[in-house]
Amino acid sequence: MRISTGLGPRPTNSGFETFSWYFLRISGIVLLVLVIVHLVIMHAANDVSCTTYQFVAFRYANPLWRLFDWLLLTLSLTHGMNGLRIVVDDYVHSVTVRFFVLSALAVLLLIFFMLGTITLITFQPVVGNLGPQCLPR
Repeated sequence: MRISTGLGPRPTNSGFETFSWYFLRISGIVLLVLVIVHLVIMHAANDVSCTTYQFVAFRYANPLWRLFDWLLLTLSLTHGMNGLRIVVDDYVHSVTVRFFVLSALAVLLLIFFMLGTITLITFQPVVGNLGPQCLPR
């Protein structure tokens, strides 16, 4: 069994593996920034008990917050599935099993991406009593 240190050479050809190698590193850096912003907004700047439907509805009134959450969704799903693809390539030696596992990962990626995107696009706030009001700090 080979244990990867992540310090191996980058692929030399200009195919999919090179793109995947660069994407994993760049998406990791972008995800780090997006996750830190998400954590600060959702857990440091606001009280966690005030993260209610009303808070989300108010946030999603601005399309930039929907775009932010969609970028977080897209990059986290593709980054994670790309990492899983690399693990499967490294440790599943049977071509048939590898094909079925990678196909299942691709289907899961597509399903979760579609569910998240549909939720972000079609979210419509319900008018009326949306729960308790939280006082700003």
